[in-house]
Amino acid sequence: MKNMFRVIAVLAFAAMLLPALSLAQSMPVRPFHDGPVWEITFVKAKPGVGLKYMEFLATEWKTEQEALKKAGLILNYMVIGTEAHSPSDFDLMLMIEFKDLATMEANQDKIEAVSMQALNSNDKKMIEGYQERANWREIIGDRLAREIILEPKK
Repeated sequence: MKNMFRVIAVLAFAAMLLPALSLAQSMPVRPFHDGPVWEITFVKAKPGVGLKYMEFLATEWKTEQEALKKAGLILNYMVIGTEAHSPSDFDLMLMIEFKDLATMEANQDKIEAVSMQALNSNDKKMIEGYQERANWREIIGDRLAREIILEPKK
């Protein structure tokens, strides 16, 4: 009798699992997965001083990004030039790649500390630099974007 009760219990449990198993098998597999997060800054260089801004990007900005990359706080960075479609449109995109949004947000204090150290800077120098660069360029806006990897997650 005990064996019969066990058999019935096992069969009842298996019967309860069948709908869950068939549901799991019918779940569609997404043909993509989330990739890294990019912080993108859209910049318009002011007429006649674009070269001055590019010199800043090739020196101080690059030094800062390389220090962040070496510290493992960013994955990569790049500058992309574009054609402006109107007088108020951007002509540069500054892009910084992070592993994911959580990592980017969790490391904000570390990013600031590494940046300050890499540039041998302090708050006063940073503000003066922002004010100087305001003469060379205008920040049109910022975006966070997530790269989409066009293959199922492994």
